[in-house]
Amino acid sequence: MSVSPTGRQIVLREGEQTAAVVELGGALRGYFVGGRPVLDGFSADEPIVGGRGQVLVPWPNRIGGGRYRWNGEDFRLPLTEPEKGNAIHGLLRWTSWPVLEQHEDRVLLGVTLWPQPGYPFLLHVRVEYALGPAGPAVAVVARNVGTGTAPYGVGRHPYLTVGTDPVDDAVLTLPARKWLPADDSGMPAAAEPVAGSLFDFRIPRAVGAQHLDTAFTKLERDSSGLAAVRLAHPSGSHGTDLWLGEGVEFVQVYTGDTLPEPARRKGIAVEPMSCPADAFRSRAGLVELEPGAEHTFRWGLHAWTERR
Repeated sequence: MSVSPTGRQIVLREGEQTAAVVELGGALRGYFVGGRPVLDGFSADEPIVGGRGQVLVPWPNRIGGGRYRWNGEDFRLPLTEPEKGNAIHGLLRWTSWPVLEQHEDRVLLGVTLWPQPGYPFLLHVRVEYALGPAGPAVAVVARNVGTGTAPYGVGRHPYLTVGTDPVDDAVLTLPARKWLPADDSGMPAAAEPVAGSLFDFRIPRAVGAQHLDTAFTKLERDSSGLAAVRLAHPSGSHGTDLWLGEGVEFVQVYTGDTLPEPARRKGIAVEPMSCPADAFRSRAGLVELEPGAEHTFRWGLHAWTERR
């Protein structure tokens, strides 16, 4: 009997919507509306490549050199991106996330992050996926069940597709007033205004040949407190809004230029984040999660079709 490389497969349904969640890393494997893929995901018999759909806890993106200082003590994390000398995307990507509660249109998974070398803190983390009429809503809730204040950040790694392959013709709208330049190892500098730069996507435009692996912040939100990144088909016939809610202060956009073929520039990763890369050292957006405290992080998807 064969076993999926991503473990248990949980399928959610609501009307014409189908979503697939996997045990490995609590990842969102795929999302379909009327049979059309909204995510550039992966099949049940494939491994996860490029961080697709993963939960990034207790930090998203990178920590330079895997080193940071916290409460007067120096810590060193495993270098999980050795080619650049970084610790990348947290500690729960390759962990089994048990199902705590399951329904036709909703699933809750949870895992304990035990104290370990480089991160001697104790967290319980839950992720909930709920399909509603407008699309999936996702919440990641972390609770500090230890005795010390923990440095904490969270992110997600969905890749969007509107059926353009490569992504060059896809039209991107990104309501962010600032972007973060980064060096060759992915470490960001101070945020700069997008106005007048190649990183201004506040007015919709095609991605073109531009290479993006870029963090954005100062998100423009509506009256309900939500911001939305839109990826649309060049015809305007359909697209997806990835909305950013509570706990999301940054978003990374990645055009997949460093991925192996055939994944390269096939989809665009739009990554909600509570903090940018290297936040354990810079403290930018970093959450100081005190004992007994919780942090909530919400985002979701809305796939739309233009009615003619």
